[in-house]
Amino acid sequence: MPSIESESFSERMRAAVNLSWIMFSRKVGNGLVPINKEASMQLQYAYVLQQLLPLITFHENENFEIELETGVQVNGRSREIDLLFKGELGEEKHSIAIEMKCYRTLAASGGARGATDIFMKDVYEDFYLLEQYVLSGIAQEGVSLVMNDLPRLVNPKNKNAKCWDYDISNGVSFGPINLTTPIGGKPVNISLGKSYTLSWVQYGDFWFMEAQGVHV
Repeated sequence: MPSIESESFSERMRAAVNLSWIMFSRKVGNGLVPINKEASMQLQYAYVLQQLLPLITFHENENFEIELETGVQVNGRSREIDLLFKGELGEEKHSIAIEMKCYRTLAASGGARGATDIFMKDVYEDFYLLEQYVLSGIAQEGVSLVMNDLPRLVNPKNKNAKCWDYDISNGVSFGPINLTTPIGGKPVNISLGKSYTLSWVQYGDFWFMEAQGVHV
């Protein structure tokens, strides 16, 4: 993982994304920051990252900014990046696109939430989108941040159901891969060009995962 004190400002940015995720995860896991759904996850994570910006600014002509729900065009479709972390050092620019997913067994309304298969597929969909942001030049890096409170998604007893084609369990490796298994009665076509290894960390009642595709 890049160093928070690197002379490279892009490496400092990536290290700040990682450190913010660690601090966010610990705060959520210890009950200091309540997260009910993805929107609150985005806001609270962005707040933690914002606090680090003065600490990773080493030069007068450096500038960092955070955008939430940035609208972009990818392959002819409108998308919104959950968080776009942008940096400049003189003429040099660097952007990190971040997509986030949150699964709670209880919905914000208090009712039980189902659709774990859709959540699993959506994690893979985010990997695809992040790859497309990089291929399109919208960002130079893409990072996926995922949290959930359902242990069987992380450490399943078996993987018999078709939803496990979209395996997000701890330690799984995959990619490049093309996935077409329908979920929720709807067709799916997800092609990933990079390889991934997923690693979850538990704090309190929650599991947290940070993933970035790498070229094979």
